[in-house]
Amino acid sequence: MHQPTLVVLAALLCSAALVNGGKVLVFPVDGSHWINMNVLIEELHSRGHEVTVIHPPDAWYIKQDSPHYKSITLNVAAGFNRDVFDQFVMRTLVLRRQGASFWTRMALDIEMAKELQELNRKFLIMMERIFADDKLMESLRDAKYDSVLTDPANGGGVLLAHRLGLPLVFNVRWTIRGEGHEAIAPTPLSYVPHPWSELTDKMTFTERVQNVLIHFLTSFHFWYMAHSSYKSFVHRHFGENVHYMELFQSADIWLMRNDFTFEWPRPTMPNVVYMSGFQCKPAKPLPKELEDFVQSSGEHGVIVMTLGTLVEKLPEDITEDIAAAFAQLPQKVIWRHKGKRPSMLGNNTLMLDWLPQNDLLGHPKTRVFVAHGGTNGMQEAIYHGVPVVGLPLMFDQPYNVFRMKARGVAKVLHLATVNKDNFLEALKEVLYQPSYREKMKVLSSLHRDQPMKPLDRAMFWIEFVMRHKGAAHLRTESYKMSMIQYHSIDVAAFLLAVVLFIFAVFIAAVKFLWRRLFGRNKVKKE
Repeated sequence: MHQPTLVVLAALLCSAALVNGGKVLVFPVDGSHWINMNVLIEELHSRGHEVTVIHPPDAWYIKQDSPHYKSITLNVAAGFNRDVFDQFVMRTLVLRRQGASFWTRMALDIEMAKELQELNRKFLIMMERIFADDKLMESLRDAKYDSVLTDPANGGGVLLAHRLGLPLVFNVRWTIRGEGHEAIAPTPLSYVPHPWSELTDKMTFTERVQNVLIHFLTSFHFWYMAHSSYKSFVHRHFGENVHYMELFQSADIWLMRNDFTFEWPRPTMPNVVYMSGFQCKPAKPLPKELEDFVQSSGEHGVIVMTLGTLVEKLPEDITEDIAAAFAQLPQKVIWRHKGKRPSMLGNNTLMLDWLPQNDLLGHPKTRVFVAHGGTNGMQEAIYHGVPVVGLPLMFDQPYNVFRMKARGVAKVLHLATVNKDNFLEALKEVLYQPSYREKMKVLSSLHRDQPMKPLDRAMFWIEFVMRHKGAAHLRTESYKMSMIQYHSIDVAAFLLAVVLFIFAVFIAAVKFLWRRLFGRNKVKKE
């Protein structure tokens, strides 16, 4: 056979090996978390992998039929009632309007703890029924999946992966016990600010005290939400000597939905892979009607406002103030809002039930992004270089917009004090002070300057786990150690005991020699 033919044949064989797809079982979290998980699913599908998504029948956003994945719809609901959750959102907004005091914050934390504890309880009832469904579990085993991809904001995928004995990959920002790093990496409180502290990595003594106190308070908060339910479940199904967080900490790869253009520098681990902005992409052309509206803004440009998937409307008085502020600007405004149409709405404002957020942020005429501070939105703003006016509402949103504010790319307002005047002032400051846009362009440049795209990096590591049946060589076994062992308290106690023993022997020897020497002299003198 001629040499060129051999080369072509070798290339074809290599290509065939590369497109040999694996089988991935996905256990997602609903809501905004599904939006970014679906990006990974679509990319896995495009690379020839067979993806199966397992979800309850009462899912909000996860569709049963999709060209990108097979669907396993459980016969038991997760108990995530949308009406009940909407009531929780409204109670949270009411509490946030009461101010930014310590007691208001405590009330918010208690409200969230109660809600999430109940969600955990209902969720584990669903998992109990899944484990008890012999036919379902047998079909999952027979499918011979190569890995499980899950979001550890709840533990369903973690528990199922360990039950099936499959390698585990996380699409992660939060676990059931808080921010993802805290479960897997060392977190020195001297320079790693706690997410809820709204501090930077340069803390004074007082701020370090505050950081430590917030760390212990929130650790108790997350422990309260998860411990009782998960402890008993894991002990029943995995053994009395297994701590539920060990199941999370033993994941092979942690695909973190952030990076160090957004986070402060901190210790990390070999199996933590940063993929911030993996869902971001160049803007696509807008629909004609929307493009015409954007172009009508002329040199003034456009302001885009949306509050994410969970909050479709604000209290009416705040909505009226925001509409009145928008009406006083020369810019055109595109506002996603499903509530009552404000009476103060200006002719420059277009209200929509839905808007193409990424495509609008990537439009050259977009000047400012008014947002609640969700992770997806903040990363898209960084990717496209659009400064932010933040109106955080709940969960990690205050933490996210504080990060942006600390970098000089956002102006943040509190729901308790926002009105027409300060909202308008914030808009004008971000619109007309060049530093906001200039600093955001620097962040965007830093974020984009990478050796490979974040989505490609995520795909590489998911496929790595499938090829090698895990990534145990990257995973620390420190999670199996007790707190005493991990912090070397036993070693310190042993070394201290040795030092004290040597010191005691030395003192005893000195006393003995003193008595022998000076005691003999005293006898001679007498």
